[in-house]
Amino acid sequence: MPNDETTDAMLSGYRVLDLGQYLAGAGVTRMLAELGPEIIKVELKPIGDPARLLPWVEDDRSTFFVENNRGKQSLCLDWDKPEALDILTELVEWCDIVVENFGDGVLEKRGLDYDSLRRINPSVVMVSVSGFGRNSPYADRPAYDGIIQAYSGLMHMTGDPELPPSIVAFALADTTAAVHAFAGLGYALLYRERTGKGQHVDIAMVDSMFHLNGTLSVYHKSGGEFVPKRRGRYHPLYCPIGLFDLPEGWGVLMCLDRQWPYLTEAMERPDLLTDPRFKTGSSRAEHQAELIPQIQEWLLSFPDNESLLETCLSHRIPIGPVLAPVEAIGHPHFEARDMVRLIDDPVLGEVMIPGYPFKFSAQPDLPDLVAPLLGEHNTTVLRDVLGYDDARISKLRDDGVLHEAQT
Repeated sequence: MPNDETTDAMLSGYRVLDLGQYLAGAGVTRMLAELGPEIIKVELKPIGDPARLLPWVEDDRSTFFVENNRGKQSLCLDWDKPEALDILTELVEWCDIVVENFGDGVLEKRGLDYDSLRRINPSVVMVSVSGFGRNSPYADRPAYDGIIQAYSGLMHMTGDPELPPSIVAFALADTTAAVHAFAGLGYALLYRERTGKGQHVDIAMVDSMFHLNGTLSVYHKSGGEFVPKRRGRYHPLYCPIGLFDLPEGWGVLMCLDRQWPYLTEAMERPDLLTDPRFKTGSSRAEHQAELIPQIQEWLLSFPDNESLLETCLSHRIPIGPVLAPVEAIGHPHFEARDMVRLIDDPVLGEVMIPGYPFKFSAQPDLPDLVAPLLGEHNTTVLRDVLGYDDARISKLRDDGVLHEAQT
């Protein structure tokens, strides 16, 4: 249970042991950190979290690491030494939550798997994020974001049907799994508040991505007539849904049956509304070779995107331009939602990162957080959390159990 400290932060008083690396694990505690728990990030000698090496690196400081590890304390250990495992065991007694994304069997070899941890602390909630989950014939397979995009079917569905599949350029699988883990953790904590019992939350990256799939029911109920595949620019079953040329760049137009009359009105084409070929979304899809060029011509009749979007929105027609990520900078929506943030880092100075997607009325203001240097909090954690004296900490450092960045 959380300790007695209370502040305005929603998770103040909760204690988290973060064994996460890269993004799928560290991304869970990245989201937790904004809500105020005490997070001890365990890093392994000699380099710590390998994310410290990922670009952009400047002055030996990674913007990727900074973005995903703000608000955490760094404890760097050589866990091949038994004293390091003793420290971790003591921290398990102290914490409410453990988050990890190690490969299959790694924690079991060191007695840090869930069955071992719950014997130490029965109320602990452990969150594991892995490529294929802990209970899978593929559990021991190495998996990174692109591998999971491939296995989940996402890659098969992305791109032009006449070309090879395309990889999504965001770390979509890592981040989606982290968000699923963050959500699962919240319900595990609610269960613990009601029962006093901890549990293991097992999140597979491939499950999180496959869960986005909305085509299985269509394949099943069509008796296999509809086979999910890359659709390219236009939806094969419903029209008009797809990617169109706009006066400036590209945009997505999505009109279901409710919006179809609005589009014909905006186009000043009542004949389209009464044409039997275009009566339903499905029939429009069957005849989209005749319909799409007419819509496309109308879209390009506007002098610029602003006038087009104003017309469409005044008729309640769903449309949006394709934006590059950097176009979020200064954009009215992203500015209003604080989704482009400038944070201060003691090494890098100002760093621009994506904002926090969860907006809680109970905690409208977010804290100022800083990412740690490697092993920066070794002494603080051992002294203030575990009660070690200076002599014991010095010996652990001399024996190579502790490791710190050379500054």
